[in-house]
Amino acid sequence: MRVLVTGGSGFIGSHVVDCVRAAGHEPRIFDLVPSPYHDPREVEIIVGDIGDRDVLVAAAAGCDVIAHLAAVSDVNHVVEDPARAEAVNARGTALLLDAARAQDVAHVVYASTIWVYSNALGAEPLEEDTPLALPEHPYTATKLAGEMFCHSYGELYGLEHTILRFGIPYGPRSRPATVLAAFVERALAGQPLMIAGDGSQSRQFVYVEDLAQGLVASLVPAVPNRTYNLVGAEMVTVREIAETVRQLVAPVEIVNIDSRPADLRAAWISGARAARELDWSATTSFAEGARRYVESVTRLKRRPQSAAASQMNGSAAIVFRQEPSEL
Repeated sequence: MRVLVTGGSGFIGSHVVDCVRAAGHEPRIFDLVPSPYHDPREVEIIVGDIGDRDVLVAAAAGCDVIAHLAAVSDVNHVVEDPARAEAVNARGTALLLDAARAQDVAHVVYASTIWVYSNALGAEPLEEDTPLALPEHPYTATKLAGEMFCHSYGELYGLEHTILRFGIPYGPRSRPATVLAAFVERALAGQPLMIAGDGSQSRQFVYVEDLAQGLVASLVPAVPNRTYNLVGAEMVTVREIAETVRQLVAPVEIVNIDSRPADLRAAWISGARAARELDWSATTSFAEGARRYVESVTRLKRRPQSAAASQMNGSAAIVFRQEPSEL
């Protein structure tokens, strides 16, 4: 099976490419930049913009499934440039679906986010059918728009889809701005860890390799046109992340700063449907995943050339891409 992975050069997308290959399928990467993690002699890479329909149509040619991870996902950059986020996350998804329709692609997997449950109406744990409130954050609005485009293309054109609402991903290759990566970087430099608010904010983090395996499990779902929560089994607070980093890296100071506006509300989100229908659940504990991340970072820092390349590509990703990282 040939699988087009949009955003395949980024954090989650590059792990999806690895899992697609491990499952015996043939990945094709579509991204703004070449993948720093894959040899173009082994994995086909198409460099292009998600806003270019003609390039998307060409990239989708001959593909059986599209895994659509391309997005502006750093919520701070979404706030700074919401028009850019709308162009990539909402219109880019519509163009991607139109390209899939043009090339008769059988199935599209859309990477959404548990941010859609902010202010959701219902008893916890929140499930895929829980009624959703109007989004307060433009990031959430753009991701919900992508979900709605998936539904409308299914109704009007018969394009099958799967929507995956990702928990907060972390692990090797993550962007420097994500919370664990930022804390580790500061601790390695002997700098204090900056916590927005009192640190009691909690998230269902999910290790990136677990997440990628969940996406691969959804490429040929038993039930099409379904939505699944891919979430971790633990609720971890920001202060617990900071304490974990202090234990793994260095006992630096913790400093509290002002809270972030319209932040994700903590709520327990059920992963039961994914366990039941996709036979998937997260298996990596946060403590183990954090240890693996720290190990990957310290290993990379011992290789200056690789570290420089990683930093360069990570900086480009923050503004433009095609990678869900604070999903």
